[in-house]
Amino acid sequence: MQFSSSQKDVFAIAAVCLASLMFGLEISSVPAILPTLESVLRSDFKEMQWIMNAYTIACTTVLMATGTLADRYGRKRVFVISLVLFGITSLGCGWAQSASVLIVNRFLQGMSGGAMLICQVAVLSHRFQSGAARGKAFSAWGIVFGIGLGFGPIIGAMIVALSNWQWVFLVHAPIAVLALLLVIAGVDESRDPQRRKLDVLGITSLSLAVLGLSWFITQGAAPGFSSALAIASLASLVVAMVSFIVFVVAQRRNADPMFDFSVLRIRRFSGALLGSAGMNFSFWPFMIYLPLYFQNGLGYASVGTGLALLAYTLPTLVVPPLGERLALRYRPEVVIPAGLFTIGLGFLLMNWGSSVTDASWLTMLPGCLIAGIGLGLTNTPVTNTTTGSVPSERAGMASGIDISARMISLAINIALMGFILVEGILSSLRDQLSGAPDDVQLRLLAEEISAGNTAELAQAGQGTAIAVDVANAALAHGFGWVMLYGGIAAWVLVAASYWVFRSSKAVKP
Repeated sequence: MQFSSSQKDVFAIAAVCLASLMFGLEISSVPAILPTLESVLRSDFKEMQWIMNAYTIACTTVLMATGTLADRYGRKRVFVISLVLFGITSLGCGWAQSASVLIVNRFLQGMSGGAMLICQVAVLSHRFQSGAARGKAFSAWGIVFGIGLGFGPIIGAMIVALSNWQWVFLVHAPIAVLALLLVIAGVDESRDPQRRKLDVLGITSLSLAVLGLSWFITQGAAPGFSSALAIASLASLVVAMVSFIVFVVAQRRNADPMFDFSVLRIRRFSGALLGSAGMNFSFWPFMIYLPLYFQNGLGYASVGTGLALLAYTLPTLVVPPLGERLALRYRPEVVIPAGLFTIGLGFLLMNWGSSVTDASWLTMLPGCLIAGIGLGLTNTPVTNTTTGSVPSERAGMASGIDISARMISLAINIALMGFILVEGILSSLRDQLSGAPDDVQLRLLAEEISAGNTAELAQAGQGTAIAVDVANAALAHGFGWVMLYGGIAAWVLVAASYWVFRSSKAVKP
């Protein structure tokens, strides 16, 4: 059956939007059910981190490879394969019976999700090449991505309330089938005529660098820091550093690199790339931890937590079209740093809202809204600018670098925010429980509090009522550290992005 060009446009956008919906839901719906997973699967705080980070790290391992494979063998073909694998691995997640099995399946799901995400951007970039059409297509993509991210927490919470946690994953199988049919009907095949080779050394070294650093941050300060654990932790850091050096050298020496460093000389591309990383030093990794704060710190049930999180996520749904229009009128060089600045302001307001007496969703509301607005202003202009700054036949490579920057910074900051949270709680416990258990025991208690458990603190010689007060104060203190980090990180990247954009103006002939 033959379809007109306009019909194919609709099918292509619908397919990409369904894929982005699934990808967004897998990021934002899972944090809302982490307390349920912890109870059902009997897992600890570190396993909760890995349930989330296995997905993001796996995305990183395939991003650059997928960009190359899509350019070489066809973006439609790779998109179809990634959709099939995402549906299958989602079934594997839903059928998991233990935390370790779920982590493995989340890693496999993340690999297919990362491939799927790269293809979304490449397909849109090739299909819609004029400025106005591209802007509308990416706005639709941003809106649906925002729906997945924005409504993910409440969708996850409602699925658990009405059925069971397995359906948070299983629901993606039928969606993947529908998206697959739309891709077959509406997406034309496209390739890069240069037909680049797969850079195995680059892929391997970059993956090891991200995995090693994430492992070091997550596991490095574990309780009972024995010599064997210290050596393993140090080894993971060394592996990360050596792997990154190997990656850089390999890319510079490769005649056909997976990561073409020459595109970084395009200041417009580099400025947008810093904006891309900035969102993942602040807004997106905090998506993992904010449900834990509302549920464990403020005492909301899962559905109440999902509703409270709408203030944080809904602006990502409604603001992207405004961000794109502002970028067309005032240039991305203005809108991207302004959006990052707004995210940072929102985090500092959340920090204030969590520190007041009788903190609640109302005290958190202004910061959540402003951070979400900042993300909405930044996200679509960043994506459109990175892909629009290079020739269309290099869209796969450009989107690979863009998404890699996002996922690498996200994976590292999921681990880093978890580390900061535990350290903040530990600092509070040291102040409140002078003469209490040693530092190893306090760290164990800090991890229990991070996961929402206060029973261990009650066994530390404190009364139950006092233990709850101590735990809540420590949790609020830890989240205050995380929010402060997110705000400062966003503002540092505002300065970096603005400087690169300004340098771009300075070098214009």
